[in-house]
Amino acid sequence: MGSLPVRSATSERLSSLRRSAANHLVTTLAILSTVVVLVPLVAILGYLIYKGASSLNLAFFTHVPAPVGQPGGGMANAIVGSGVILGLASLLGIPVGIGAGVYLAEYGQGRLFGNIIRFTADVLNGVPSIVMGMAAYALIVAKQQHFSAFAGGIALAIMMVPTITRTTEEMLATVPHAVREAALGLGIPKWRTVISVSLRTASPGIITGCMLAFARVAGETAPLLFTAFGNQFWSFNLNQPIAALPLQIFVYAVSPYDEWHRLAWAGALVLIAMIMISVTLVRIFANRGALKGGH
Repeated sequence: MGSLPVRSATSERLSSLRRSAANHLVTTLAILSTVVVLVPLVAILGYLIYKGASSLNLAFFTHVPAPVGQPGGGMANAIVGSGVILGLASLLGIPVGIGAGVYLAEYGQGRLFGNIIRFTADVLNGVPSIVMGMAAYALIVAKQQHFSAFAGGIALAIMMVPTITRTTEEMLATVPHAVREAALGLGIPKWRTVISVSLRTASPGIITGCMLAFARVAGETAPLLFTAFGNQFWSFNLNQPIAALPLQIFVYAVSPYDEWHRLAWAGALVLIAMIMISVTLVRIFANRGALKGGH
């Protein structure tokens, strides 16, 4: 009888050692996975800085591209053009994506129309960007018979909608039903409950989805080749071709001129910096809004 407590203690000790070993193994694998993801990102960013930082100067941010064979020039018009196109795409794509996600989460459960929207969003998420550009060309550019910033903004907005829609739906699904029921029990209409309770509670995740969609389309070149087309000069007319950083980088990268290759690296670095700064600022303001809402 005296051996039973000894065996029990030994069994518990072995079980504890197995749990500890499994815990350390999983933790190590998680750390290694994080390193595997971060190392390429850091390497790419470091190489961009190495190749492009030396080409950044005041002229790069204030001048338009120089003619072929002339040194210097910049990408000021392309930087502004990217801002215009991305701003237009966000204005068009974010409200539509969030609205579709709200419908799927709050009203479209188990309905045929909701299933159709969900399936369409999943399919669009996997459609190559060049196909989006060709579709925008056929629907807008071919009918207007000219390229435009507006067509480019629509093409990028269409690409943003599926990601935002599915993210919004998933984030709203995480809001506890008790929160909705408490609001409805107070006599608040459902539409107001969705806006003031559900969306407010899920806002951090929805904002993250919007940032992912923005970051995805910010560097797209193929859709803009068929829509915005590019411009060597300043242009603020949404109904005319407009320059964009991805387009300018593409043109310079495939050229045979070393000077243009140097500027292409600088443009790529600026594009990455713009995306990082935009995402960071949105995250900061979103966190401040969440803190104020919590108080």
